[in-house]
Amino acid sequence: MINWIKNLFTNKTETTEINMKKFLIVGLGNIGAEYANTRHNIGFKVLDFLAKQESLDFQTVKLGALAEYKVKGRTLLLLKPNTYMNLSGKAVQYWMEKEKIAKENILVITDDLNLPFGTIRIKPKGSDGGHNGLKSIQQTLNTADYPRFRFGISDDFKKGKQVDYVLGEWDEDEKIKLPERLEMSIKAIQSFALSGLGNTMSDFNGK
Repeated sequence: MINWIKNLFTNKTETTEINMKKFLIVGLGNIGAEYANTRHNIGFKVLDFLAKQESLDFQTVKLGALAEYKVKGRTLLLLKPNTYMNLSGKAVQYWMEKEKIAKENILVITDDLNLPFGTIRIKPKGSDGGHNGLKSIQQTLNTADYPRFRFGISDDFKKGKQVDYVLGEWDEDEKIKLPERLEMSIKAIQSFALSGLGNTMSDFNGK
C-alpha cells in the first residue's frame, strides 16, 4: 500500500516535470489565401518561417494546424488556429487542456500597431489592446495573465484606414526587412522555451 502511494506521487511529479517542458506557441491569424501575406497574419508567418527553417510539417487538427518542434529537451507545439481571429480562444483553450500545458508555458504571437515595424515586445500579461484575437483568448481563459509576443507593424496609415492597413499586405520595404525580423522572432521563441520568460524579455524586447 505504501509503495502504491509512493508510486502515485512519483508519477504525478514526473507528469508535472514533463508538462513543464511542453510549450504551446500560438500564432494568431486568419485562414485563407487572401489573408496569407497581410500584416494581421504575422503570427502565422512567424510559425511558418520556423517550420520551414526546421523542416516541420503542419497537420490539420481540431480547431487548427499543429506542428511539433523539439529543441534541447523541450517540446514546442506550434498552433495556427483555424477559427478566424475573433474566436482564437477556443483553439488555445482546447489545446492547453488536451496537452495539459500551463498558461505560463503559452506564448501568443500577434501584430501590434503601437510598435515600430519588426520590433519585438514580450510580456507576461496585459490587456487585449483592442486586438480581437487577444480579446477572445482573454474571454475564453478568463484571464489576461498569459505570455504574449507582440510583433510591431507600425501605425503608418491615414485616419480611418486602420482596418485596410492591418488587413493589407506588407509594402516592398517591409518585405525586404521581414526575413531578418522573422529570424529574430525564432530566436526569441527558442529563448522563451530554453531560458525562460524573464531572460527572453531582457534579451529581445525592443529589438
